[in-house]
Amino acid sequence: MNGAADLGGMMGFGRVVPEPEGEYFHADWERRALALTLAIAAAGRWNIDMSRHARESLPPAEYLGSSYYAIWVKGLERLLVAAGLVGADELEQRRVLRPCEPVRAWTADDAAAAMAAVVPYDRPVDTPARFAAGDAVRTRVLHPTGHTRLPRYARGKAGVVERVHGAHVLPDARAHGPDERPQWLYTVRFTGRELWGDAAAPDLGVTIEAWEGYLDPA
Repeated sequence: MNGAADLGGMMGFGRVVPEPEGEYFHADWERRALALTLAIAAAGRWNIDMSRHARESLPPAEYLGSSYYAIWVKGLERLLVAAGLVGADELEQRRVLRPCEPVRAWTADDAAAAMAAVVPYDRPVDTPARFAAGDAVRTRVLHPTGHTRLPRYARGKAGVVERVHGAHVLPDARAHGPDERPQWLYTVRFTGRELWGDAAAPDLGVTIEAWEGYLDPA
């Protein structure tokens, strides 16, 4: 979908102001927001793609008017309501109105183990890869109403396959339910001028991870 989260290359939002390396939080509530989001994921009611979609599908004015971790909190609220763990009326009134459904709880040791775990997203598929490293490709012009990992700025653009990663879970499908629909995944390199025109630096290159359904032969 074309949400406000997908603004790569768009003008009119001012300069990008980099923050110091290692500065992740600006207030204690931001730490708690991230910790709560990760901890409640132990309930197993949604996956990482559903969580990302909940944040990225916020209305544009709400998304653009919110700080980074405020967006995480608002996305979590959407997930909790959709999963039936919290009522919209409870969020509005900021208090418990009915008995809570039991969910799995994490201990500190559980959290540390979960953060250290490697979750594989590669999957077997029956079809061979359509493209190989060095192939010229063009991304499709897609405007899905649901989730997608194909950036708006890279649609309808010509690039070259740089690497074949094997088949992986398709986020576009998994953001909306259990259907993983795995596809071959590629790293595709684009020139800056292909993406943003002649004003881009001539030596600028951009790579994206593109699933096979995003690509056609150039």
